[in-house]
Amino acid sequence: GLTEFPREIFELADTLEILNLSGNQLRSLPDDLGRLSKLRILFCSDNPFDHLPPVLGDCPQLSMIGFKANQIETVPAEALPRTLRWLILTDNRLQKLSQALGQRPLLQKLMLSGNRLAELPESLAECAQLELLRIAANDFATLPEWLLQMPRLSWLAFAGNPLSETIATPALPCEIPWQELQIETQLGEGASGTIYRAQWQNKRTVAVKVFKGSMTSDGLPASEMAAAIAVGTHPHLNPVLGRVIQHPTQAQALVMDLINPQYETLAGPPSFESCTRDVYAPGLMLPPATALAIARSIASAAKHLHTRHIHHGDLYAHNILWRPDGNCFLNDFGAAAFYPPALSAALQRLEVRAFGCLLEELAEHTSWTSETQPIRSTLCDLQTSCLTPHTQDRPTFADLSETLGTL
Repeated sequence: GLTEFPREIFELADTLEILNLSGNQLRSLPDDLGRLSKLRILFCSDNPFDHLPPVLGDCPQLSMIGFKANQIETVPAEALPRTLRWLILTDNRLQKLSQALGQRPLLQKLMLSGNRLAELPESLAECAQLELLRIAANDFATLPEWLLQMPRLSWLAFAGNPLSETIATPALPCEIPWQELQIETQLGEGASGTIYRAQWQNKRTVAVKVFKGSMTSDGLPASEMAAAIAVGTHPHLNPVLGRVIQHPTQAQALVMDLINPQYETLAGPPSFESCTRDVYAPGLMLPPATALAIARSIASAAKHLHTRHIHHGDLYAHNILWRPDGNCFLNDFGAAAFYPPALSAALQRLEVRAFGCLLEELAEHTSWTSETQPIRSTLCDLQTSCLTPHTQDRPTFADLSETLGTL
C-alpha cells in the first residue's frame, strides 16, 4: 500500500544491500537514493512507474534492477548504473531502449519479455558479457544478425513475436475433458503454472500442468503450450498426452506422462550471486558413466528439437531431471520458440554454448578416475569448442551427439 518511499530506509544507508518494494503504489524514488551506498539489488515490481527512475544511476553498487509489471515507457540513460549486471523490465510498455544500454560492460542478464519492442539498440552488441536475453511477446519480425554472433549469448527466449508466430501451429493432441481427471496432489509450481499428480479416467496416473495465463520472464503460456505439443516423441523429452478442455475457470492445461519420483532436478536455478549459472547441491559428485549419459541424452534431445526448428531457450541443469543410472529428461518449455529454417544454424550454435556450460558443470561435479581421464579430456575438448566466442566455429548438436556416442 505504499505510495511514497519510506524515509526510514535511509537509517540503513551504510549497510542495506537488498531492497524489495514490489507490490505497492510507488511512482517515483527519492532524489537522494544514492545515499544507499551498499545497495546491490532493488526490486520495484508491480508498481505504477511509467519510467525507470534516473536516480538509480546514483547508486554506486547497484547491479540488479527489477521493475517487472509496471507501466514503464522510457528508460533514461541516467537510470542505468555502470555496475548493472541484471536488468528485469518484463511486462511493461517499452517501444524503444536507450543506446546507453550497450555501454554497460558488466551486463549479463536482460529480461524484456512482454513489451512493445520491434528492435534492440545496436550498441547492445558491445555487451560482450551478455549471456541471457528474454525478448518474448514483443513485436520482432526478425532477429538482428549481430545478436546471433554475440560471444557469450547462451539463453535466448523470443516466442510470441511475429518472427516466431509465422511458423505453422502444431497439430493438437487429443482433447481431455477436465471431468476425466481426478486431481490428487500438487507436485510443483513455477512462473507459468502449477503441476499436479492426477488420475485419468481412473486408469492412468498422469501429470497435469495448469497454466496461470500471465506473462512470465520467458514469455506467454500459449507459446510454451505450442512448443510442448510440437516436440513429439523422444526418449529424453516428456511428451504431451493431451490438452485439457472444459476447465472450470477456463484455464489452459496440458496432460503429460508422470515422471517417476526417482528423478530429481540436477541443480538449482541461478542465484543472485551466480546470475546466469546454476547452483548445484554441495558435495554432489557424479560417476563418470552418469555424467556421460546425461551429456549424451541432452545433446540428443536438443538435436531432436532443432530438427523440428524448436529453440529450447533454457537449456540448463535446473531443467534436467535425472536419476543415478544417468537416464534423464530435458524439461520446461517456457522459453521455447519456433523459428524459420533460415535461422537454424545460428540459433543452434547459440544453444550449443548453453550445452557447453552444462558440460563444464558436469566436469566439475564428476568423480574422475585415472581410467576415465580420456573421457574427461574429450569432454573438455567438446566444452572448449562449444564455448568458443566465435559462434561459427561451434559444433552442431549432431556433431556433439556423434562424438559423445563414441565414448
